[in-house]
Order: sequence, then structure tokens, then C-alpha cells
Amino acid sequence: MRIEIRGDQVLLDGYVNAVGRESRILPSPNGRFKEQIVPKTFEKALIKSENVDLLFNHEKDKKLGSIKDGNLELREDSIGLRAIATVTDEEVIQKAKDGKLRGWSFGFIANKDKWEDGSDGIQKRFIEDLDLLEVSILDKTPAYIATSIEARGEDSYITEQRNEEFTANIEDNSGKQKEKREESQVDYSNYENEIEFLKLKGGK
Repeated sequence: MRIEIRGDQVLLDGYVNAVGRESRILPSPNGRFKEQIVPKTFEKALIKSENVDLLFNHEKDKKLGSIKDGNLELREDSIGLRAIATVTDEEVIQKAKDGKLRGWSFGFIANKDKWEDGSDGIQKRFIEDLDLLEVSILDKTPAYIATSIEARGEDSYITEQRNEEFTANIEDNSGKQKEKREESQVDYSNYENEIEFLKLKGGK
């Protein structure tokens, strides 16, 4: 990811997710699995989406912009979902200067997926259709997979979140560059509670 600091704003340019590539092992109520976003899935999601928000750490009250606001560009190319954003939030700019931004993440709802048994006993999930709700810039290492339950009428749906490990090339006003690499670590601290919540809800 490229981070370019321009005085009172910062340009963020990088890949939110690489398509056609297996994720690390992810947990689920039905066991562990690996996941791939099928090529063209993000492209289709962007075509049907009216807007995608840019958030900070997936926090809805920390909106940094959106496609409609004109400071976020999203497109799928041969590598994956690429995001280019210009952010004027003072906190984000300072974290960029301090080298504390850790990469991209995205929140989505899976509409269509396919599961296969893996030779190693770990299932494989192929996501073929999704609703892209938001992309986030991160300053902390979140769980690679997280779920949040949101109400929609009498129904409930699961919003999934993913993040990628990344290398950041940071440019300040002097043109100097420094490289910062962060490895995403899986954090299951809240996951067990989410699983129990889903089990209880499903039993009603």
C-alpha cells in the first residue's frame, strides 16, 4: 500500500483483497476453512452498489468519505480490489505520519458461495457474489474474520469483515520513503461469543 502525505491530506493507494487467492485458515461455527473471492466478484458488486463508504477501523461513526463523496475510488483489476482514497481526517493523517496505518479491510455480505472439501480436511469456500458495504483503513490488527449481527426488518444478516497483511510505502513531504510491514494476527477474543449468539438465535 502506498501512503503519500500531502500536508493537510493523505493519499492511500493499495489492494483491499486479492482475488483468486486462498486466505489463511479462518474459523467458523462449522469448522475451519480457507476462502477465495472469485475473480469479477468485486466488479459485479461495484456495478450493483449505489455507494461504498470509507471507514476507519470499521467504525460507522468514523466515516472518512465514500464513492459518492468523491474521495474514494474502487475497482477490480487482475490482482484484486484496488482502493484509492484521499483522506483529510486529522487523526488519520497523524497516524500516517507516525507509520501507524496497518492496511485495508472490507465489510461485506456473502450472497452466493460454494464449498468444497479440502484434501487436508479444511474446507474451501469460494465467494461468487457479495454486497460490498464498506472498506476501512486500519490502525490496529483486527481478527482476520469477524462477524456482527445487524437487524433488517424481522430478519438478521451477518456482515463479514476481512483484512490483508500488507507492506506500506510511506512518502512524506520531503519525498523520503520508508517501508513498514505488518503481519495480521488472528484474534479470537470475541469470536466465541459471536458463535454462541448465533447458536442461541438459531435455536429460537
